[in-house]
Amino acid sequence: MNSTTGTVDFKVGNETYQTWYNVVGDLKSGKRPLVTLHGGPGMSHIYMISHTEIYSLYGIPVIFYDQLGIGKSTHLRDKPAEFWTPELFMDELDNILVQLGIESDFDLLGHSWGGMLAADYVAQRQPPGLHRLVISSAPPSEQLWEESMRGYLEAFPAEFKEMVLKHEREGTVSSTEYRAAIQIFMNKHTCQTIPWPEELIAAFASVEEDPTVSNVMSGPAQFHTTGTLRTWSVIDRLHRISCPTLVTNGPEEGAQDYVIAPFIEKIPKVKWVRFAKSHIAFFEDRDYYFKAIGDFLRVD
Repeated sequence: MNSTTGTVDFKVGNETYQTWYNVVGDLKSGKRPLVTLHGGPGMSHIYMISHTEIYSLYGIPVIFYDQLGIGKSTHLRDKPAEFWTPELFMDELDNILVQLGIESDFDLLGHSWGGMLAADYVAQRQPPGLHRLVISSAPPSEQLWEESMRGYLEAFPAEFKEMVLKHEREGTVSSTEYRAAIQIFMNKHTCQTIPWPEELIAAFASVEEDPTVSNVMSGPAQFHTTGTLRTWSVIDRLHRISCPTLVTNGPEEGAQDYVIAPFIEKIPKVKWVRFAKSHIAFFEDRDYYFKAIGDFLRVD
C-alpha cells in the first residue's frame, strides 16, 4: 500500500513544533483526500488506522496525523492549561492542510473528540476548500456527553456505581479497582469488540504514556469532566456548517441519539447514519461503516 510518513513544522508564537503525519495513497491522484481527526483529547491516531480501508475500497487518499502533544508529534508536558485549547488544534489542522497542499480541496472526518474538533473548526472557520464533513460518534457539547455517560452508569448495580464515583471524588482513579471497573463499562459503551483490537489498546496506552493533553482538557475521571473542555459547546454555531455533513452514532455510546440531536436539527445539509452498537463502529460494524462513509464521500 502506498504510504508516506513525515513531519511538518507547526509554529505557535515564537516556538516551532512538529506534527507527525501519514498519507495513505497519492495526493496527486486527482481524488479528493480525506483528513482524519483522532479522538481523545490526548489519544494517538493509531486506533483509526483501519480508515486505510477508504483508500483500499475507493482509491481515496487518507491522511492521519497525531495532534500536538500526542503520539509521534511533539510532546509538551510543561505547557500551562491555557495553552491547550480547541483553537490550538484548529491552527494545527489549518497548518497541515497548507503544508500538504490540500487546503483548497479536501474532506474531513473526526471521531469522538476529533468530531468535536471538526464540527467546531468548520463552524468557526468555514474552510473554503472543505467539501464534505463526517462527524463520527461525537457530542455537540461536553455537558451532553457527561450526562449521557452518567446515565449509562446508573444502569449498573448500585455498589458498582458508588465505588466508581467514590474513586472519582477521592481522586483515586489510578487504583486497580477503578481501572477494572472502567474497563467493564467501556466494554459496553466504548467498544463491544472483545477482545479489543490491538490498535485500540495501543491508543489508550498512548494516553498512559503522556496524559498531559487528556488531563488538562478532559481530566482523569470518566464521569466528571474537570478539564478545560467542561464548558465546551458548538451548539450555537452549528447553523454555520454549510457543507454536506454525515453524522454517525450508535445506540449504546456516549453520543447516543438525544446527544447528537443538535447536529441533526441545526446543520442545514445533514445526513444521519445509526450503527448497531457503541462508540467505535469501525471496529464493531466495520463493513457497514466503511460503506456508509464511502457512499457519502463519493456523491460528487
